[in-house]
Amino acid sequence: MALAPDFAANSDSDPAGRGDTHINAPGLQYFVFGLFFIFGGITSLNDVIIPKLKELFTLNYTQAMLVQFCFFAAYLIIGIPGAKLVKKIGYMRGAVAGLLTMMVGCLLFIPASQTATYAIFLFALFVLASGVVIVQVVANPLISLLGPQKTAHSRLTFAQAFNSLGTTVFPIIGAAVILGSLANVSADQLSGAQLQAYRQAGSEAIWQGYLGVAVLIALVAAAVWMFRNRLQGEKHGASSGLAGLDLLKRGRFGYGALCIFLYVGAEVSIGSIIINYLALERVLGQPESVIGWMIGLYWGGAMVGRFIGSAFLRIFSPGKILAFNAAGAIALIAISSLTNGTVAAYSLLAVGLMNSIMFPTIFSLACEKLGPRAADGSGIINVAIFGGAVVPLLYGIIADVSGSLTFALVLPIACYLVIGGFGIFARRPA
Repeated sequence: MALAPDFAANSDSDPAGRGDTHINAPGLQYFVFGLFFIFGGITSLNDVIIPKLKELFTLNYTQAMLVQFCFFAAYLIIGIPGAKLVKKIGYMRGAVAGLLTMMVGCLLFIPASQTATYAIFLFALFVLASGVVIVQVVANPLISLLGPQKTAHSRLTFAQAFNSLGTTVFPIIGAAVILGSLANVSADQLSGAQLQAYRQAGSEAIWQGYLGVAVLIALVAAAVWMFRNRLQGEKHGASSGLAGLDLLKRGRFGYGALCIFLYVGAEVSIGSIIINYLALERVLGQPESVIGWMIGLYWGGAMVGRFIGSAFLRIFSPGKILAFNAAGAIALIAISSLTNGTVAAYSLLAVGLMNSIMFPTIFSLACEKLGPRAADGSGIINVAIFGGAVVPLLYGIIADVSGSLTFALVLPIACYLVIGGFGIFARRPA
């Protein structure tokens, strides 16, 4: 790959004081790629268990979206403390702490399944997400610092492609394990002891999948711990205000944080309902157990787009590309809303391709020139990911009140409009 030389940076100085400091740690990027793969895959598994839990516990869309609310609420609660932890113990040890927390969250699915209690599933998801937050606080600024500032947009987008690889692989496997189980039975056909037994059997399929994830996380944590002293030149600046909240006073950073809130909310909203959406009679009209694998196309589009986008971001203005992709997402949602059948299905799935460069581009545009304040900036950005809790819940409310998943798509359209505006605003370097 042509990007490799940038990762093995040789200088960690910034004599001009422009916030261009980067860390000398050749080869470390491969561990960071692994982190992106893991937390991306775990996040996308929510899109598989939402329709399963919705069916098991006969939930409406608002109740089902509590999965995303509890998961992404961790970004609001853990984002700033996570940044403080990383600044105290360092990037690599912080990554290990996050991975171990993720492993505990996965293991909590076992008692949740044994009791077949929705509230315990939600708690397990919150713990799991808390670990994801800490890992993400580490991964985003670290990959930006492993090379020159001028290629940070491209480098972060390339790393995010491994995040998308995880979001593509995990749902396909998860759909086969979770949605494919007990496909010929429905909870609304059962009651009493039969319903409780069915919920326990369906829950067992969920925890078995997460147990496998816990084993994978343990292996990655052990590998990262072995290289905990690998970084050279790691520095963290002192925080003014509440762990970096003062950064929101910078117009570029504040606008970017808002866009992260809206982008994650829009992406998660579509990912959360896409299986139910594809199952609609006017779209594909197929049972969820048959079309569940198609969620991989949504996240796979993001993966392909990030590999392609990492090259384009070296040629064209990142802000202009961001605005173009936001406009493309709006157009695809409109096409899906106004058509039927495969056109409606694949146009909404293709929004994943438009999403591809959005998070890394918004992140790097907002955080340009933060230098030693990078961990603080990453903590605030991770708080903004709380949009993944708020926007999907609003989507569920709109869908329930209007009685239409299609009408509720006006919400992500509004999000992409604001993101397109940021691309135009930030089209020039900071």
